[in-house]
Amino acid sequence: MSKSGHDHGPRHPSPSQGGSVSSRVPGFYKLSIDERLGLLSERSQLSQAEEALLRSGCLSVEQANHMVENVIGTYALPLGLGLNFQINGRDHLVPMCVEEPSVIAAASNAARMVREGGGFVAEADPPLMIAQVQIYDVPDTESGTQAILADKAALIAACNDAQPNLQKRGGGTRDIEVRTLEAATADRPGMLVVHLIVDCCDAMGANLVNTVAESVAARLAELAGGCYGLRILSNLADRRCVRVRCRVPLAVLRSERFDGVAVRDGIVLASRFAELDPYRAATHNKGIMNGIDPVVLATGNDWRGVEAGAHAFAARSGVYRPLATWRAGDDGHLLGQIELPMAIGTVGGTLRVHPGARLGLQLLGVKSATELGMVMASVGLASNLAALRALAAEGIQQGHMSLHARSVAVSAGATGDLVDVVAAELAKLGDVRHERAVQILGQLQDRA
Repeated sequence: MSKSGHDHGPRHPSPSQGGSVSSRVPGFYKLSIDERLGLLSERSQLSQAEEALLRSGCLSVEQANHMVENVIGTYALPLGLGLNFQINGRDHLVPMCVEEPSVIAAASNAARMVREGGGFVAEADPPLMIAQVQIYDVPDTESGTQAILADKAALIAACNDAQPNLQKRGGGTRDIEVRTLEAATADRPGMLVVHLIVDCCDAMGANLVNTVAESVAARLAELAGGCYGLRILSNLADRRCVRVRCRVPLAVLRSERFDGVAVRDGIVLASRFAELDPYRAATHNKGIMNGIDPVVLATGNDWRGVEAGAHAFAARSGVYRPLATWRAGDDGHLLGQIELPMAIGTVGGTLRVHPGARLGLQLLGVKSATELGMVMASVGLASNLAALRALAAEGIQQGHMSLHARSVAVSAGATGDLVDVVAAELAKLGDVRHERAVQILGQLQDRA
């Protein structure tokens, strides 16, 4: 038992958890920061230096100065833990770096519901990235395409010669594709784009594939009889997708106002709304990225690239669609699934210099970039479930605003225990405004 009196479950990994640290920590939000860090240090075997890193903000100004240009300081965001996540039978404590209230709590609560149905089941494609080489002023796009494909073996060998260390790690260029963007005519030359498909192993792969593209651009242009233009990766990493599914029992879906069937049907109806309307799909997918982006940030990955890939993938049919969908299963329980590209890494880039990013990966306990992608997609699916359940059962504002009330209380000048007292009164009144918080705080101070 902790000194707060809460039973936090097993202190060490059990064989049934596959050697992972349990992500079930009931009452974690009620603990003080010192108690949370103490529990986390014990469960994840953090050193004193690593625990101190969490207290200090994870990044010094000196370290930041080696990461980006014109550094004048650092800008911190809250780092919290997503709890209850079980993915492919393995538990994960999920670091989430985010400023928006309710995101972490909502994802953790949804993960608890999914856990009751057996947890998340995930699979992923190999870590294949696409490097694009633009070839323009091509006099005959058909014969240019044939010439490039006829030389495919030699081109792949040249690509791999440009990245010998990647080959040693088991990666390398796997295939070459040619697409006609603009067919050549009698009056106008055409344009081709060549896709170099590269296995990046555990790296995100941007620098790797850019180098590969540059190494063969001149040869590709020569074969096509044209000129080369851009040589760069595509953030639509549709060869590197993650797919996650889950089952949510009716019993855990019910709310104070509605039974499980009603909540399930509301979620399914909301999913169908997003499938039919791109305006709704945009907000639906934003809720998914509410969960994914904080994990991307906490592990030092490129959240802008992940966002770009996700939204491009959502629009690949020509109509913007939801990344996650929900249905009633044959047994009556709620079934959810998500698919999206996940171009992230566990080596290289920011991870080399940002101690907080390295610590984030340590807390997660993932073994590869592929496993990390499966965790991120699971958190996205959980966030989507939380948002849709709130909409179906109680309205999105009730839970969100009650957590937002703490921030409003602080902005009004509340400190210490008064933060929770003012926040509770704001939530009770259903009036979470700065002006009302100032009024409540003043009344409390006058009584004191």
